[in-house]
Amino acid sequence: MEGLVKCSANHVPIPPISFLKRAAFVHGDKVSIVYGDTRYSWRETHGRCIRLASTLSQMGLNRRDVVAALALNIPALYELYFGVPMAGAVLSALNTRHDAPMLALLLQQLEAKIICVDYQHVQIVLKAFEAISAAKAKSPFLVVIGDNDPWAFFTTQEVPPDSLDYDRLDMGKPDLEITSPIDECDPITVNYTFGSNSTGTPKGVVYNHRATYLNSIAQIFRLEISAKPVYFWTVDMFHCSGWCFTWVVTVLGRTNICLRNVTAKAIFDSISIHKVTLLCGAPKILNIIEERSLRRSPATSHKGGFSDCRSIATT
Repeated sequence: MEGLVKCSANHVPIPPISFLKRAAFVHGDKVSIVYGDTRYSWRETHGRCIRLASTLSQMGLNRRDVVAALALNIPALYELYFGVPMAGAVLSALNTRHDAPMLALLLQQLEAKIICVDYQHVQIVLKAFEAISAAKAKSPFLVVIGDNDPWAFFTTQEVPPDSLDYDRLDMGKPDLEITSPIDECDPITVNYTFGSNSTGTPKGVVYNHRATYLNSIAQIFRLEISAKPVYFWTVDMFHCSGWCFTWVVTVLGRTNICLRNVTAKAIFDSISIHKVTLLCGAPKILNIIEERSLRRSPATSHKGGFSDCRSIATT
């Protein structure tokens, strides 16, 4: 219509970081993340993400700067999906199966200012840094995710002295004013294809706030997800931003079951213990579940949880 002007009366931006604020308000005491013996409520997760965003801002991160991440399905990576855009920056969660030369190439392409790295992948990132230095480029600032594992100390002894422990990122201000995107079509994440002999080097795919918000809501209806799912992270959280389930579960204010190493026993134990109702599985994961099921006899099978667990196949 002629003369129609976009304003607050007819338009509200829809960044997916708003899902977390709502989850903390509506479902504050409900469990958000389970990871081994670690449990967080939605109120705690919201607070941790705000402090993370505050610390990133204090480190000089500006709007649209890129924060890279190299981690498995652990709580820290889930928090980065909210904390980074809360600081106005863009997250790029990279494939943990890339080698050092490929990581160096992607980090230079992204011009990443910071990279948060799981302690198990520190050495390959340091090798990538060597390649970046050889190319006369600047490496991103290194943040190491120790993951409350005592072995992390021995793994990270060669880490540069000016690097930072991820656990110190929650030292920020709890009352930070969240940086909303100037435009809801601003980028929120950059995801990469894996790359192969047929597709060449990985291709970057940009997700924006609006598309991510709408796709997360659409997933709930398209997949007919129940109002109270217990979601099990078997699909890589870095893969297509976890198929947007990083935000889907937050919309519903329900529970994420995080798992570092995906094995048949860990999958079956988690489904049984946590009464998992939903998981996304690539063919490899579904094959693991099927093979394990075929080897088990009814007399030795787990009791409870399996009949209610639903899987969604992914590629």
